[in-house]
Amino acid sequence: MIVIAKELVKQLLKKPFTNLFPAKYAPKSIKQFLRDAKEGKVKLNPPVVVPPNFRGKIEYDEKKCIRCKLCTRVCPAKALEYVEKENIIKYHLFRCAFCGQCVDVCPTGALKLTKEFLLAGYKKD
Repeated sequence: MIVIAKELVKQLLKKPFTNLFPAKYAPKSIKQFLRDAKEGKVKLNPPVVVPPNFRGKIEYDEKKCIRCKLCTRVCPAKALEYVEKENIIKYHLFRCAFCGQCVDVCPTGALKLTKEFLLAGYKKD
């Protein structure tokens, strides 16, 4: 019991190991909570630096695409779909596993991995 209490106190006094959520701006409703106690200014967190070869959101350039459909064949999550009626490749972000296989197989470079990782939104697609 004493060991647990010591560990609990030790953890309470440590800073968190996680990165703070990056913010470029703050809504008026929360600015009062972001004020720095010493300076009185609103303190925003800088963006998180992503490592080289980071696999973020896939960017699709329709102009470069030749509709070879290789990306749809190699995608393990079926995140890329060829829509024959519209002659386009449709990208389903919510299915994507960010493995990068589609980017590797694309002969024209129409697909590329970006450094974007903040992918939450209000739209279903």
